[in-house]
Amino acid sequence: MKKYIAELIGTFGLVFIGTGSIVVNESSNGAVGLVGIALAFGLIVATMIYVFGNISGAHINPAVTISFAIDKGISKKDALFYIIFQVIGAILASVILKILFPENQNLGLTAVSGTITQSFIMEVVSTFLLMLVILGITQQGEKESKALAGIIIGAIVLAMIFVAGPISGGSFNPARSIGPAVMSGNFTDLWLYLIAPTVGAVIAMFVWKFVKN
Repeated sequence: MKKYIAELIGTFGLVFIGTGSIVVNESSNGAVGLVGIALAFGLIVATMIYVFGNISGAHINPAVTISFAIDKGISKKDALFYIIFQVIGAILASVILKILFPENQNLGLTAVSGTITQSFIMEVVSTFLLMLVILGITQQGEKESKALAGIIIGAIVLAMIFVAGPISGGSFNPARSIGPAVMSGNFTDLWLYLIAPTVGAVIAMFVWKFVKN
């Protein structure tokens, strides 16, 4: 149960700080900016990995969990409960943001800015790269690499938001998109943020197995 709670809190922190930076940016007329938002996401991801990595692996992302489940790196039962608790954590974070900023309608919602195809490909490729970094850091075996896992994974999230943020919203994480969608009542593009990151993460798992072998 502890690892499920760890996933809940980790995803809560990600969504509260990450999407919270978007909400604050809107409420302050752009005071945070894209750089601030990217830093918020990158730093909170790094922090949650160091806090909960030894407890649950700090997936804090259903796409990552599904990818590991396919590779049998996690049991189907654990994968199911990881995803349930990740989604609960994301929704709870959006609930609190709604209480804090009742006038904000989107709550950091991920939405397509370009075309659907453009955003779909952006989310697939970005999550593919994210998952490859996660696998490369966690499965190499070197203690030095694992010690830097939080910093490196946080850095790739930060970098990807600079590219994907203005196009697809830079989700790479179904739970991150579910929370704001539920609390804002806007499910227009949610399907894209459920499917594309999962596809990207799963492809990365198979590519990593091929390259590693």
